[in-house]
Amino acid sequence: MSELTPKNIKKLNSKRGLKLFLNEEDMTTAKALRIMNYEDKLKKLQEELIKLQQWIEDEGEKLVVIFEGRDAAGKGGAIRRITQHLNPREFNVVALPKPTPEEQGQWYFQRYIKNLPRSGQITFFDRSWYNRAVVEPVNGFCTQDEYSVFMNQVNSFEQMLIESGVRLVKFYFSISKDEQARRFKDIKASPVKKWKFSPVDQTALERWDEYTHYKEQMFKKTDTKLAPWIVIKANRKMRARVEVVQKLLELVPYSKETSS
Repeated sequence: MSELTPKNIKKLNSKRGLKLFLNEEDMTTAKALRIMNYEDKLKKLQEELIKLQQWIEDEGEKLVVIFEGRDAAGKGGAIRRITQHLNPREFNVVALPKPTPEEQGQWYFQRYIKNLPRSGQITFFDRSWYNRAVVEPVNGFCTQDEYSVFMNQVNSFEQMLIESGVRLVKFYFSISKDEQARRFKDIKASPVKKWKFSPVDQTALERWDEYTHYKEQMFKKTDTKLAPWIVIKANRKMRARVEVVQKLLELVPYSKETSS
């Protein structure tokens, strides 16, 4: 095999390589090399993310990164890889639960505003205000009037954020219907992951076309020059995680040099 260069053989014979073969019965040399190459690339990117975070802190910047996509698209896993080695005091991961009765009586964006970053901080939204663009109308969690009000306000809301000094990055993780079905099956079969499977997930495949309709409307209305959507093809998790970090590093003009 062309993959089995001396360098790759050395990798496979490392503690990490041997561990991969011991832990997985169906491990192949090609798969092991793919995993280790991904881990090497991710580690280098994570080192750059530390520099990015330091720049945000030093410059008093405010960064908001939104992760949207269908259920099981890999949003949470990508956020975990991005934040793995960051200073936990200088970032927040926000995954808001169902709104309380009090929040339901507030302006829709209000509970998200409360979670925006202060100066020098990053906030990662694992789902965001865009719940009202897709998940809520598909599942009947909002009225059509509420949906229309949101769609009429969201671009202005984001413009206000950006003009107030917030850097806004919007990622959409895109997966196929077959891949979503496969991931749901894996989640339900896993003793440590099955808690993730919700009633909304249960109907996600049945409502695939409705999700697609509202997703397309969201892109049509909110993919603006000021706050564009970046679509990450996420059928292959490792590739998607690398790509999302690379895109984030490209979009934020951080200093490549670490401060002393």
